Amino acid sequence: ADAVEHALRMARLHTGRPKVLSAYRSYHGGTQQAVNVTGDPRRWASDSGTAGVVHFWAPFLYRSRFYAETEEQECARALEHLETTVAFEGPGTIAAIVLETIPGTAGIMMPPAGYLAGVREICDKYGIVFVLDEVMAGFGRTGTWFAADLYDVVPDLMTFAKGVNSGYVPLGGVAISAEIAATFAERPYPGGLTYSGHPLACAAAVATINVMAGEGVVEHAARLGGEVVEPALRELAERHPSVGEVRGTGMFWALELVKDRETREPLVPYNATGQAAAPMSAFAASAKAHGLWPFVNMNRTHVVPPCNVSEAELKEGLAALDTALSVADEYTR
Repeated sequence: ADAVEHALRMARLHTGRPKVLSAYRSYHGGTQQAVNVTGDPRRWASDSGTAGVVHFWAPFLYRSRFYAETEEQECARALEHLETTVAFEGPGTIAAIVLETIPGTAGIMMPPAGYLAGVREICDKYGIVFVLDEVMAGFGRTGTWFAADLYDVVPDLMTFAKGVNSGYVPLGGVAISAEIAATFAERPYPGGLTYSGHPLACAAAVATINVMAGEGVVEHAARLGGEVVEPALRELAERHPSVGEVRGTGMFWALELVKDRETREPLVPYNATGQAAAPMSAFAASAKAHGLWPFVNMNRTHVVPPCNVSEAELKEGLAALDTALSVADEYTR
Protein backbone atom coordinates (compact mmCIF):
# COMPACT_ATOMS: atom_id res chain seq x y z
CA ALA A 1 0.00 0.00 0.00
CA ASP A 2 2.80 2.43 0.83
CA ALA A 3 4.44 1.71 -2.52
CA VAL A 4 1.21 2.45 -4.39
CA GLU A 5 0.56 5.58 -2.31
CA HIS A 6 3.98 6.97 -3.20
CA ALA A 7 3.77 5.99 -6.87
CA LEU A 8 0.49 7.88 -7.24
CA ARG A 9 1.85 10.85 -5.33
CA MET A 10 4.88 10.93 -7.64
CA ALA A 11 2.65 10.73 -10.71
CA ARG A 12 0.52 13.65 -9.54
CA LEU A 13 3.54 15.77 -8.66
CA HIS A 14 5.26 14.90 -11.95
CA THR A 15 2.25 15.74 -14.12
CA GLY A 16 0.50 18.38 -12.01
CA ARG A 17 -2.77 16.51 -12.64
CA PRO A 18 -5.28 15.22 -10.05
CA LYS A 19 -6.94 12.06 -11.37
CA VAL A 20 -5.94 8.41 -11.37
CA LEU A 21 -7.56 5.68 -13.48
CA SER A 22 -7.63 2.11 -12.20
CA ALA A 23 -9.43 -1.10 -13.05
CA TYR A 24 -12.36 -2.87 -11.51
CA ARG A 25 -11.24 -6.34 -10.39
CA SER A 26 -8.08 -5.01 -8.78
CA TYR A 27 -6.47 -4.62 -5.38
CA HIS A 28 -3.80 -2.06 -4.57
CA GLY A 29 -3.69 -1.88 -0.77
CA GLY A 30 -5.55 -0.81 2.35
CA THR A 31 -4.37 2.75 3.00
CA GLN A 32 -6.59 5.66 1.99
CA GLN A 33 -5.43 6.30 -1.58
CA ALA A 34 -4.53 2.69 -2.28
CA VAL A 35 -7.94 1.40 -1.22
CA ASN A 36 -9.66 4.05 -3.35
CA VAL A 37 -7.88 2.84 -6.48
CA THR A 38 -8.77 -0.73 -5.54
CA GLY A 39 -11.58 -2.17 -7.64
CA ASP A 40 -13.15 -4.75 -5.32
CA PRO A 41 -15.62 -4.51 -2.39
CA ARG A 42 -12.90 -3.76 0.14
CA ARG A 43 -13.00 -0.22 -1.26
CA TRP A 44 -16.67 0.42 -0.55
CA ALA A 45 -16.53 1.23 3.17
CA SER A 46 -13.79 3.82 2.64
CA ASP A 47 -14.83 5.17 -0.76
CA SER A 48 -14.54 8.89 -1.21
CA GLY A 49 -16.00 10.83 -4.10
CA THR A 50 -13.25 13.41 -3.79
CA ALA A 51 -10.43 10.90 -4.13
CA GLY A 52 -9.83 11.70 -7.79
CA VAL A 53 -10.13 8.06 -8.85
CA VAL A 54 -12.00 6.74 -11.90
CA HIS A 55 -12.48 3.02 -12.50
CA PHE A 56 -12.64 1.25 -15.86
CA TRP A 57 -13.02 -2.31 -17.12
CA ALA A 58 -9.82 -4.17 -17.95
CA PRO A 59 -9.95 -7.20 -20.26
CA PHE A 60 -11.21 -10.56 -18.96
CA LEU A 61 -12.58 -12.69 -21.79
CA TYR A 62 -14.21 -15.35 -19.60
CA ARG A 63 -16.52 -12.69 -18.14
CA SER A 64 -16.22 -10.09 -20.89
CA ARG A 65 -17.82 -6.69 -20.38
CA PHE A 66 -17.35 -6.04 -24.11
CA TYR A 67 -19.34 -8.94 -25.62
CA ALA A 68 -16.10 -10.24 -27.08
CA GLU A 69 -15.72 -13.75 -28.47
CA THR A 70 -11.94 -13.83 -28.94
CA GLU A 71 -8.88 -12.56 -27.08
CA GLU A 72 -8.21 -10.19 -29.98
CA GLN A 73 -11.69 -8.66 -29.72
CA GLU A 74 -11.42 -8.40 -25.94
CA CYS A 75 -8.09 -6.61 -26.21
CA ALA A 76 -9.22 -4.15 -28.89
CA ARG A 77 -12.51 -3.34 -27.19
CA ALA A 78 -10.92 -2.94 -23.75
CA LEU A 79 -8.37 -0.51 -25.17
CA GLU A 80 -11.11 1.43 -26.96
CA HIS A 81 -13.08 1.59 -23.69
CA LEU A 82 -10.02 2.86 -21.80
CA GLU A 83 -9.19 5.54 -24.35
CA THR A 84 -12.84 6.66 -24.41
CA THR A 85 -12.77 6.90 -20.61
CA VAL A 86 -9.62 9.03 -20.85
CA ALA A 87 -11.29 11.29 -23.41
CA PHE A 88 -14.46 11.81 -21.36
CA GLU A 89 -12.58 12.35 -18.09
CA GLY A 90 -10.27 14.87 -19.76
CA PRO A 91 -6.74 13.75 -20.69
CA GLY A 92 -5.26 16.86 -19.14
CA THR A 93 -6.71 15.92 -15.74
CA ILE A 94 -5.30 12.39 -15.56
CA ALA A 95 -1.99 11.84 -13.78
CA ALA A 96 -1.75 8.06 -13.94
CA ILE A 97 -3.24 4.80 -15.09
CA VAL A 98 -2.45 2.09 -12.54
CA LEU A 99 -2.83 -1.62 -13.26
CA GLU A 100 -1.75 -4.84 -11.64
CA THR A 101 0.32 -6.39 -14.42
CA ILE A 102 -1.55 -9.62 -13.71
CA PRO A 103 -4.34 -8.99 -11.19
CA GLY A 104 -3.76 -11.12 -8.10
CA THR A 105 -6.49 -11.33 -5.48
CA ALA A 106 -9.07 -10.24 -8.06
CA GLY A 107 -8.60 -13.44 -10.06
CA ILE A 108 -5.25 -13.82 -11.85
CA MET A 109 -6.66 -12.66 -15.18
CA MET A 110 -3.85 -12.85 -17.73
CA PRO A 111 -4.00 -9.75 -19.97
CA PRO A 112 -4.38 -10.61 -23.66
CA ALA A 113 -1.46 -10.12 -25.99
CA GLY A 114 -1.08 -6.47 -26.90
CA TYR A 115 -3.18 -5.02 -24.08
CA LEU A 116 -0.42 -3.68 -21.85
CA ALA A 117 1.46 -2.39 -24.90
CA GLY A 118 -1.75 -0.64 -25.92
CA VAL A 119 -2.10 0.98 -22.50
CA ARG A 120 1.52 2.11 -22.80
CA GLU A 121 0.64 3.80 -26.12
CA ILE A 122 -2.40 5.54 -24.62
CA CYS A 123 -0.30 6.84 -21.74
CA ASP A 124 2.38 8.11 -24.12
CA LYS A 125 -0.24 9.76 -26.34
CA TYR A 126 -1.77 11.79 -23.49
CA GLY A 127 1.24 12.32 -21.23
CA ILE A 128 -0.13 9.99 -18.54
CA VAL A 129 2.13 8.11 -16.12
CA PHE A 130 1.83 4.33 -16.54
CA VAL A 131 2.04 2.55 -13.18
CA LEU A 132 2.32 -1.24 -12.92
CA ASP A 133 1.63 -2.81 -9.54
CA GLU A 134 3.87 -5.89 -9.17
CA VAL A 135 3.42 -6.35 -5.43
CA MET A 136 1.90 -9.82 -5.95
CA ALA A 137 3.20 -10.76 -9.39
CA GLY A 138 6.81 -9.65 -9.04
CA PHE A 139 9.98 -11.44 -7.98
CA GLY A 140 9.55 -14.83 -9.63
CA ARG A 141 5.88 -15.46 -9.02
CA THR A 142 5.04 -15.65 -12.73
CA GLY A 143 8.16 -17.63 -13.67
CA THR A 144 9.91 -14.39 -14.64
CA TRP A 145 11.50 -11.78 -12.39
CA PHE A 146 8.57 -9.46 -13.11
CA ALA A 147 5.26 -10.12 -14.82
CA ALA A 148 5.96 -7.18 -17.13
CA ASP A 149 8.76 -9.28 -18.64
CA LEU A 150 6.11 -11.58 -20.10
CA TYR A 151 4.61 -8.70 -22.08
CA ASP A 152 7.73 -6.75 -23.09
CA VAL A 153 6.38 -3.51 -21.62
CA VAL A 154 8.16 -0.93 -19.47
CA PRO A 155 6.07 1.24 -17.11
CA ASP A 156 7.01 4.67 -15.82
CA LEU A 157 6.63 3.52 -12.22
CA MET A 158 6.55 -0.04 -10.88
CA THR A 159 5.57 -0.90 -7.32
CA PHE A 160 6.94 -3.94 -5.51
CA ALA A 161 6.91 -5.53 -2.04
CA LYS A 162 6.35 -9.00 -0.53
CA GLY A 163 8.54 -11.20 -2.73
CA VAL A 164 11.40 -8.68 -2.75
CA ASN A 165 12.54 -10.07 0.61
CA SER A 166 10.29 -13.11 1.06
CA GLY A 167 8.23 -11.12 3.55
CA TYR A 168 10.77 -11.56 6.33
CA VAL A 169 10.55 -7.84 7.15
CA PRO A 170 8.00 -5.37 5.70
CA LEU A 171 9.48 -3.68 2.63
CA GLY A 172 7.98 -2.01 -0.40
CA GLY A 173 9.30 0.30 -3.06
CA VAL A 174 8.82 2.02 -6.38
CA ALA A 175 11.06 1.60 -9.40
CA ILE A 176 11.23 4.97 -11.15
CA SER A 177 11.86 5.87 -14.78
CA ALA A 178 14.65 8.25 -15.65
CA GLU A 179 12.16 10.94 -16.71
CA ILE A 180 10.31 10.91 -13.39
CA ALA A 181 13.55 10.66 -11.42
CA ALA A 182 14.68 13.82 -13.22
CA THR A 183 11.61 15.65 -11.89
CA PHE A 184 12.74 15.03 -8.34
CA ALA A 185 16.32 15.89 -9.14
CA GLU A 186 15.04 19.46 -9.63
CA ARG A 187 12.53 19.57 -6.76
CA PRO A 188 12.34 17.73 -3.45
CA TYR A 189 9.94 14.82 -3.16
CA PRO A 190 7.75 15.50 -0.10
CA GLY A 191 7.46 11.90 0.99
CA GLY A 192 10.01 11.08 3.64
CA LEU A 193 9.31 8.12 5.91
CA THR A 194 10.83 7.22 9.26
CA TYR A 195 11.68 3.72 8.03
CA SER A 196 12.84 4.58 4.51
CA GLY A 197 15.76 2.41 3.42
CA HIS A 198 15.62 0.42 6.64
CA PRO A 199 18.90 -1.55 6.81
CA LEU A 200 17.32 -4.76 8.12
CA ALA A 201 14.55 -4.83 5.49
CA CYS A 202 16.99 -3.98 2.68
CA ALA A 203 19.50 -6.59 3.86
CA ALA A 204 16.75 -9.21 3.70
CA ALA A 205 15.96 -8.05 0.16
CA VAL A 206 19.58 -8.30 -0.97
CA ALA A 207 19.91 -11.76 0.55
CA THR A 208 16.62 -12.92 -1.00
CA ILE A 209 17.55 -11.69 -4.46
CA ASN A 210 20.99 -13.30 -4.24
CA VAL A 211 19.49 -16.64 -3.20
CA MET A 212 16.84 -16.47 -5.93
CA ALA A 213 19.50 -15.82 -8.55
CA GLY A 214 22.00 -18.34 -7.17
CA GLU A 215 19.53 -21.17 -6.73
CA GLY A 216 17.54 -20.54 -9.89
CA VAL A 217 14.28 -19.98 -8.02
CA VAL A 218 12.67 -18.05 -10.88
CA GLU A 219 13.56 -20.75 -13.40
CA HIS A 220 12.32 -23.40 -10.95
CA ALA A 221 8.95 -21.64 -10.67
CA ALA A 222 8.65 -21.44 -14.44
CA ARG A 223 9.56 -25.10 -14.96
CA LEU A 224 7.27 -26.59 -12.31
CA GLY A 225 4.50 -24.20 -13.29
CA GLY A 226 4.64 -25.38 -16.88
CA GLU A 227 5.44 -29.05 -16.30
CA VAL A 228 3.43 -29.84 -13.16
CA VAL A 229 0.91 -27.21 -12.10
CA GLU A 230 -0.66 -26.30 -15.43
CA PRO A 231 -1.13 -29.88 -16.72
CA ALA A 232 -2.53 -30.97 -13.37
CA LEU A 233 -5.00 -28.11 -13.13
CA ARG A 234 -6.21 -28.62 -16.69
CA GLU A 235 -6.69 -32.32 -15.98
CA LEU A 236 -8.69 -31.45 -12.86
CA ALA A 237 -10.83 -29.10 -14.94
CA GLU A 238 -11.68 -31.94 -17.32
CA ARG A 239 -12.94 -34.12 -14.47
CA HIS A 240 -14.66 -31.57 -12.24
CA PRO A 241 -17.75 -29.78 -13.59
CA SER A 242 -17.30 -27.07 -10.94
CA VAL A 243 -14.18 -25.76 -12.73
CA GLY A 244 -15.16 -23.22 -15.34
CA GLU A 245 -11.74 -21.89 -16.25
CA VAL A 246 -8.06 -22.42 -15.42
CA ARG A 247 -5.72 -19.47 -15.90
CA GLY A 248 -2.28 -18.39 -14.84
CA THR A 249 1.44 -18.87 -15.32
CA GLY A 250 4.47 -19.90 -13.26
CA MET A 251 3.34 -20.26 -9.63
CA PHE A 252 0.35 -17.95 -10.09
CA TRP A 253 -2.92 -19.73 -10.95
CA ALA A 254 -6.66 -19.44 -10.36
CA LEU A 255 -9.61 -21.78 -10.81
CA GLU A 256 -12.93 -20.13 -11.60
CA LEU A 257 -15.60 -22.24 -9.92
CA VAL A 258 -19.07 -22.32 -11.43
CA LYS A 259 -22.49 -23.85 -10.94
CA ASP A 260 -22.97 -24.31 -14.67
CA ARG A 261 -20.21 -24.46 -17.26
CA GLU A 262 -22.54 -23.53 -20.10
CA THR A 263 -23.93 -20.36 -18.52
CA ARG A 264 -20.75 -19.68 -16.47
CA GLU A 265 -22.90 -18.88 -13.45
CA PRO A 266 -20.47 -18.46 -10.53
CA LEU A 267 -20.52 -21.08 -7.80
CA VAL A 268 -21.45 -18.25 -5.39
CA PRO A 269 -22.73 -14.74 -6.16
CA TYR A 270 -20.43 -11.73 -6.28
CA ASN A 271 -19.30 -10.75 -2.77
CA ALA A 272 -21.49 -13.47 -1.25
CA THR A 273 -21.68 -13.89 2.51
CA GLY A 274 -23.47 -16.24 4.92
CA GLN A 275 -25.56 -19.01 3.40
CA ALA A 276 -25.05 -17.67 -0.12
CA ALA A 277 -21.32 -18.43 0.25
CA ALA A 278 -21.92 -21.98 1.52
CA PRO A 279 -20.57 -23.82 -1.57
CA MET A 280 -17.19 -22.09 -1.31
CA SER A 281 -17.17 -22.59 2.45
CA ALA A 282 -17.75 -26.31 1.97
CA PHE A 283 -14.99 -26.48 -0.62
CA ALA A 284 -12.56 -24.69 1.69
CA ALA A 285 -13.49 -26.89 4.67
CA SER A 286 -12.75 -30.02 2.63
CA ALA A 287 -9.40 -28.67 1.49
CA LYS A 288 -8.41 -27.88 5.09
CA ALA A 289 -9.55 -31.31 6.27
CA HIS A 290 -7.11 -32.85 3.78
CA GLY A 291 -4.16 -30.69 4.79
CA LEU A 292 -4.47 -27.88 2.23
CA TRP A 293 -5.12 -24.31 3.37
CA PRO A 294 -6.84 -22.75 0.33
CA PHE A 295 -7.01 -19.15 -0.78
CA VAL A 296 -10.61 -18.45 -1.78
CA ASN A 297 -12.07 -15.19 -3.04
CA MET A 298 -15.72 -15.10 -4.05
CA ASN A 299 -16.10 -17.96 -6.54
CA ARG A 300 -12.40 -18.60 -7.09
CA THR A 301 -9.64 -20.59 -5.51
CA HIS A 302 -6.05 -19.66 -6.23
CA VAL A 303 -3.12 -22.03 -6.60
CA VAL A 304 -0.11 -19.94 -5.61
CA PRO A 305 2.47 -22.16 -3.89
CA PRO A 306 5.94 -20.98 -2.81
CA CYS A 307 8.29 -20.41 -5.72
CA ASN A 308 10.72 -22.94 -4.22
CA VAL A 309 8.09 -25.64 -3.67
CA SER A 310 9.14 -29.20 -4.52
CA GLU A 311 7.40 -31.38 -7.09
CA ALA A 312 6.38 -33.83 -4.35
CA GLU A 313 4.81 -31.03 -2.28
CA LEU A 314 2.94 -29.76 -5.33
CA LYS A 315 1.47 -33.18 -6.02
CA GLU A 316 0.41 -33.57 -2.39
CA GLY A 317 -1.41 -30.24 -2.51
CA LEU A 318 -2.98 -30.97 -5.88
CA ALA A 319 -4.34 -34.27 -4.54
CA ALA A 320 -6.05 -32.42 -1.69
CA LEU A 321 -7.42 -29.89 -4.19
CA ASP A 322 -8.81 -32.76 -6.27
CA THR A 323 -10.74 -34.04 -3.26
CA ALA A 324 -12.06 -30.59 -2.34
CA LEU A 325 -13.27 -29.97 -5.90
CA SER A 326 -15.44 -33.07 -5.59
CA VAL A 327 -17.29 -31.21 -2.82
CA ALA A 328 -17.70 -28.15 -5.06
CA ASP A 329 -19.06 -30.46 -7.77
CA GLU A 330 -22.02 -31.29 -5.51
CA TYR A 331 -23.30 -27.74 -6.01
CA THR A 332 -23.23 -27.80 -9.82
CA ARG A 333 -26.17 -28.24 -12.16
